[in-house]
Amino acid sequence: MSQTYQAQIYVTLRPSVLDPAGTAVQSGLQQLGFTGVERVRIGKYVELTVTATDDADAKQQVDQMCDRLLANPTIENYRFEVQAVTESLSEGVTA
Repeated sequence: MSQTYQAQIYVTLRPSVLDPAGTAVQSGLQQLGFTGVERVRIGKYVELTVTATDDADAKQQVDQMCDRLLANPTIENYRFEVQAVTESLSEGVTA
């Protein structure tokens, strides 16, 4: 039986990769008076739903999506969380 899962995916540049967008945001924050900001890294957040047979299948699908499209494994790291969609989760979703 299939189940719907929601995935939250976080994609960030590898620590060894320069982040000019992060540097620009850091500079802007400091100019606004947030002098305690020492480092900023910019990333992506992706949220999606997927139909799968179980948790392991959902995680495998999301991992493949990240590796093949959502992240560039050469310069980016990714992590994700997957959970089964329940009534309370689906109530907050709008089309």
